[in-house]
Amino acid sequence: MDTIAGFFSFITTPVSWVIVQFHKLYGAIFGPDTGWAWGLSIVSLVILIRICLIPLFVKQIKATRAMQTLQPEMKKIQERYKSDKQRQSEEMMKLYKESGTNPLSSCLPILAQSPFFFALYHVLNSIASNDTIGVINNRLLESAQKAHIFGAPLAAKFTDSSSKVEALGSSLTDVRIVTALMIVLMSLSQFYTQRQLMTKNVDTTVKTPFMQQQKMLMYVFPIMFAVFGINFPVGVLVYWLTTNVWTMGQQMYVIRQNPTPGSKAQAAFLERLHKHVTTAQKARNRREVNVIKAIVAKGRDRNEYERKFINGLHKAGLAAQADGSVVVSDAATTATLTEDGTPSGGGTPKRQQPKRQSKAKRHSGPTAATAKTDAESGAKPSLTKSEDGSATKDADKSGEPKDAAAKDAANKGKSGASGGQQPGQGTRSKAKSGQRKGQQRPKHPSKK
Repeated sequence: MDTIAGFFSFITTPVSWVIVQFHKLYGAIFGPDTGWAWGLSIVSLVILIRICLIPLFVKQIKATRAMQTLQPEMKKIQERYKSDKQRQSEEMMKLYKESGTNPLSSCLPILAQSPFFFALYHVLNSIASNDTIGVINNRLLESAQKAHIFGAPLAAKFTDSSSKVEALGSSLTDVRIVTALMIVLMSLSQFYTQRQLMTKNVDTTVKTPFMQQQKMLMYVFPIMFAVFGINFPVGVLVYWLTTNVWTMGQQMYVIRQNPTPGSKAQAAFLERLHKHVTTAQKARNRREVNVIKAIVAKGRDRNEYERKFINGLHKAGLAAQADGSVVVSDAATTATLTEDGTPSGGGTPKRQQPKRQSKAKRHSGPTAATAKTDAESGAKPSLTKSEDGSATKDADKSGEPKDAAAKDAANKGKSGASGGQQPGQGTRSKAKSGQRKGQQRPKHPSKK
């Protein structure tokens, strides 16, 4: 660890200067030699560094989500060129270039934070060794050695000997209890952050190797912190515990306000957004407008939760527009019906299915219905006067006779006309149709 920290010695002077400036501020409140003054100086250093790394953190989120989106395509390339590693690497780089994704972007916050971490380790190790470093002179060195955090010196380690700990003005039991407690809290905070990322902020509709990697890191990182934490000074443990708590809070904010599409966090976020929009009948701020605009722009590519959100707006009588605004939908309003069943709002009436007739009504045919209608209406056949002055009944438009005798004569004429057929043709056709031989009774006009 000392060798690695030596590579970052160039940054020890800025780091020590920042710590000293914060120490002046807190020393005026809690006293210059107290653990609170030096401990809060380290915490303030962490907060300052993490604020400066927020742009990199945003870039990390975008890169991580882009990598999740590319995982299916990457898997196809690996299967297609599994025997040609060089072609596989070329296709991967081509895919990254086309999508504008850099796999190293997801590691930027950790890589950018590493120099400060090792520089702080180098500063605290120098304090434990009674060596001046950076802007920390002999007076500040003595003040830092006197500083204790819950009874443990700032520069003490879990693996230090009892003689070294006694030289710093503490006992080995106090040092090990404090360092063990900090290591446990540091590992638990790291585990909770990774678990929160895996269970709430991962697209559950796509099963990719990225999810397996994240699941593995969820268990590997806490173990790594527990193993390496026993070699960290108390001041470094304060630094790392603070940065883990910051990461956990930052991750909770991102999961709540900007969740991954298709994740459980997005489902909860869209439920809250739907409640707010339906209550206010509009998007309340620019962030909600941008979210709705992005969902509308996806069209058919929306996931399950986004489709549910759009359908929920329609059911509430609202419609999401392409610009992200929400308006009252005219199509969602139901038209009221008048007494005769027509829509009063000018909408088109629903098509009604005809009622199914019973078997008796179908066998009775239209004659019974017509007779019933005539009986109810009481209409009588009209008489027209012909040229010779005699009254005759009106024939209907089709020219068919109305009385039964005329219809019988017509039937006989038809049967006589069929006598010109070839012998056996009519009998054979009737036999095929299942009718009796010989003269048939004339059918009722309604059954022709």
